[in-house]
Amino acid sequence: MSDFDQRVPPYRYNPSAWSQRLPICLLAFVAAAISVHLSMFQWGLIETTWDPVFGDSSNRVLESRPARTMYGILGIHDAALGALAYLGDAVLGFAGSTRRWRCRPWLVILFGIDVIPLGIVSAVLVLLQAFMVGEWCFLCLVTAVISLILVYWAWDEVRISVTYLNVVRKQTRSKRAVWRALWGYADESAQQAAETQLSREVS
Repeated sequence: MSDFDQRVPPYRYNPSAWSQRLPICLLAFVAAAISVHLSMFQWGLIETTWDPVFGDSSNRVLESRPARTMYGILGIHDAALGALAYLGDAVLGFAGSTRRWRCRPWLVILFGIDVIPLGIVSAVLVLLQAFMVGEWCFLCLVTAVISLILVYWAWDEVRISVTYLNVVRKQTRSKRAVWRALWGYADESAQQAAETQLSREVS
């Protein structure tokens, strides 16, 4: 691994390193497990949810009108949808090597789409649901916090991949070159030029 892969400007580390991605994957699995527990209640598989703070309030939130409306629109309970999204975060977090930010930008961008917009929406929906219902769900709040943490942790890698593609565009002035770089097939000369320019431009 080159020095450039170990330290990616403007960071003093590699955003695609396992030390950066493993915490995301593990926390996503925790959130997925919590969401499975909540969805089991919504599907009627368990009688109540675990809540050491708000007690039965969690059950009322999960059975509330907004929750039923979302189920009617989506055809799947919001907790089950959250479980799928968090599992997606974990799977996409594990995929690829420590060079994926420039060798597989499409994978990093897909990872970012799953983590960042969906994470923010998930957190907002949990809070809106609580305020609309007037009840609070402890585990729902935990998943909302986890969502925001995942967004914060994933941002660096997504940012550097998008920046890399933008630098390739500036260096080559070719849509084809950017397209090839997106899928990891950038010409070696274009890739080296982009890396050099990235070191200068990213701040």
